Amino acid sequence: MSAVEEPFLMPVEVVFRRGRQTMPTGRIERGRVRTGDEVQLVGPDRALTAHVTGIDLHGRHVDEASAGMHVGLLLHGTAGTAVGRGHVLAAPGAIDAHHRFTADLALLSEADGGTEVRTGDRLQFHVRTATVLGVVTLPPGADPLQPLHQGTVTVALDHPVALETGRRLAFRHHARAAGTATVTRLG
Repeated sequence: MSAVEEPFLMPVEVVFRRGRQTMPTGRIERGRVRTGDEVQLVGPDRALTAHVTGIDLHGRHVDEASAGMHVGLLLHGTAGTAVGRGHVLAAPGAIDAHHRFTADLALLSEADGGTEVRTGDRLQFHVRTATVLGVVTLPPGADPLQPLHQGTVTVALDHPVALETGRRLAFRHHARAAGTATVTRLG
């Protein structure tokens, strides 16, 4: 019985330009990628597919890279596309960008930066390498959510980011670290 391999996924940290090609760099979160593979760029803009024409591992060319490795992927097919921090490279169809989700929110204590969260508050969410503002909506009767408490909220992000259920996110409120959120439902 063979183990099922997880699909490739790499958050983009920094992007370099090499002529007409783009080289996003980052640490591979899961799966593996090979020279010649087709990958999908997922982020605030539309999803775009490109081909990996080279893999750079600390200045040397390799044919394959896997989870845990920090690499640069030389891509063909991204000319004129704004590729940057916050985008995710993945196997086609492995992950989608979403701008709405439901999450379980856990607030820090006041001493650690937690503060009251009300419906309509704009929180700054950190999703892998992306930072995006989102408006929270609490269920009726749960407003406001107090420090050191937990609650379920719906979030509408300013722009879509690559998300999946079970993903843990950190968030800031009033420019201070305020707590964590675990995505429970997308859309």
